[in-house]
Amino acid sequence: MERLLEGIRGPADLKQLNRDELKQLASEVRQALIDNISQTGGHFSSNLGTVELTVAMYATYDFPPDKFIWDVGHQAYPHKMLTGRLKQFPGLRQYGGISGFLRREESPYDLFGAGHAGTAISAALGFAVARDRLGTKERVVAIAGDAALTAGLSFEALNNAAELKTDITVVLNDNKMSIAENVGALCTHLARLRSRTWFQDLEDRAKAAIERLGQPIARAAAGIHHAVTHYVAPEYTGAIFEEMGFQYIGPIDGHDMDVLLDIFEHAKNLKGPIFIHALTVKGKGYDFAEDDSRKWHGVTKFEAGDGKLEKGSGGESYTSAFGDEMIKQAKRDPKVVAITAAMPDGTGLTKFSKELPDRYFDVAIAEQHAVCWAAGLAAGGLKPICAIYSTFLQRAFDQLVHDVCLQNLPVRFMMDRGGLVGADGHTHHGMFDLSYLGLLPNMVVMAPRDIAELRMMIECSVDYDEHPIACRYPRGGDPDVGMPTEHAPIEVGRAEVLQDGTDITLIGLGTTVATVWQAAQQLADREVSAAVINARFAKPIDEETILRYAKKTGRLVVVEENVCRGGFGETIKTALANAELAPHIRHLSLPDRYITHGSQSELLKEVGLTVADVVKAASELLFGQAAAPVEVKEAAKVR
Repeated sequence: MERLLEGIRGPADLKQLNRDELKQLASEVRQALIDNISQTGGHFSSNLGTVELTVAMYATYDFPPDKFIWDVGHQAYPHKMLTGRLKQFPGLRQYGGISGFLRREESPYDLFGAGHAGTAISAALGFAVARDRLGTKERVVAIAGDAALTAGLSFEALNNAAELKTDITVVLNDNKMSIAENVGALCTHLARLRSRTWFQDLEDRAKAAIERLGQPIARAAAGIHHAVTHYVAPEYTGAIFEEMGFQYIGPIDGHDMDVLLDIFEHAKNLKGPIFIHALTVKGKGYDFAEDDSRKWHGVTKFEAGDGKLEKGSGGESYTSAFGDEMIKQAKRDPKVVAITAAMPDGTGLTKFSKELPDRYFDVAIAEQHAVCWAAGLAAGGLKPICAIYSTFLQRAFDQLVHDVCLQNLPVRFMMDRGGLVGADGHTHHGMFDLSYLGLLPNMVVMAPRDIAELRMMIECSVDYDEHPIACRYPRGGDPDVGMPTEHAPIEVGRAEVLQDGTDITLIGLGTTVATVWQAAQQLADREVSAAVINARFAKPIDEETILRYAKKTGRLVVVEENVCRGGFGETIKTALANAELAPHIRHLSLPDRYITHGSQSELLKEVGLTVADVVKAASELLFGQAAAPVEVKEAAKVR
């Protein structure tokens, strides 16, 4: 049988295929996902669940000019394959290759970037109103996951869409999962819709409903609301979406190509806000992923035949260490509670949730609520620890400002994925946290140089009640670079001097401490005496230690894995200026641009934060020019 997928250059090509061919195409897309992701790793089970939905939508609508706005990239790999990027999949999430998420710069079919869940309905409504104002006629469709509906932004957009009454379609990809199981009242509501007894013979009922509509299409458009909603689901009335002003269609089988094609063909002619509820299976078509879609959400390379996943680098990670230490601290202090926003696995709280379930709270994809609620918990006398990725905490900035810091409430923030995260790329890099946290009055910000220091900082934060406190740490584990294994006790606002020196001072924070340590060893081979400071705190900085070494050596190299503006280095420069000191200084930081995806080592080289870059900066201060770095043994494991 001739393969169809290789001939697809864009959605218009699907218009030439009959229903049997579209079913074959869906099968080929699913196999292509298995073949490619097994070689590259990436988001897997979520994409297997959207194959038929994507094929049916693109075969039905006219895209372009019709517009599809995806909620998050990790369900849009089929979209990428059907928009001319199949041959680029061997480079998926690789440096210089295509992104694992949607990027406007990557393709004209990626109409709106997607990396943080909950944005599609709001963005699609923007496209719809722009269409209305400009007098064009294209249809606008938002594809949202059920977990994304727990984001407040989604409901704000649904509320606004119902008021505007413009033509917009929301397709809910309901697979009962985010990364972990969904939680909350909305999840319960959707579960009730799925569990109706009439869904057991849904295919026959859906087909009968469409046949009952009759022809012409205009008549179908006028009657589909009642025919599908109430004929297919006669026991069902008053869905929350109808109460919000949407015409609700569903639930429908999100893997039945015939049903999907019929529903989309008729629904595209309806006026006003439409809500299509499609039930899908996360991991559909690959037994291992269907059996454990949570494990197979994001994967390393694997053997497609037996489902054997490639092992990681091994050893303890910051994430797992955080989870273990949280259990220890919660058992030590009964006031400790843990909060996550739909990321128990990613933040390391899964074990905590099982051992201490009454002190574990998953608020779903609702970071704003998580932070404000944590402020309330703190005001009520508990010790809330919010475990949220650095990039996702950005969503709750107003709550940080107004509800936590303004009231000086001792909420503890544990921020995984600080710095460059690798293959997830520009939407997930923790590039800004030192800046957006450091500018807030009352906030304390720290970063550990290794996992042992992370454990110490967690204990410090539990015992610290004076101010809100945040700890940012990277993805991965410790680099093996020979740093001292002994740690000075943690004291808020105090640095740790790892090595004394007289010629130059190298200052690192968090991940960059290992970098400056290695640079100091290279400089020692040139008979340069370099002091190495583990800053520990970005706010408040240890002015006493930093100013002392600025006077002693007269030369400083400051290195941070954060943007320059408002970061750790600028804080040091301000302190030097206020003290009327003017040492020679080099500040290495992330550039003023968004950074692509790739391995962490590749990205650090691109942005100039490697050991060689630190040696070069130090050499320029010492000798007036950069000297070739001494070759040293590479770290056994780099994050």
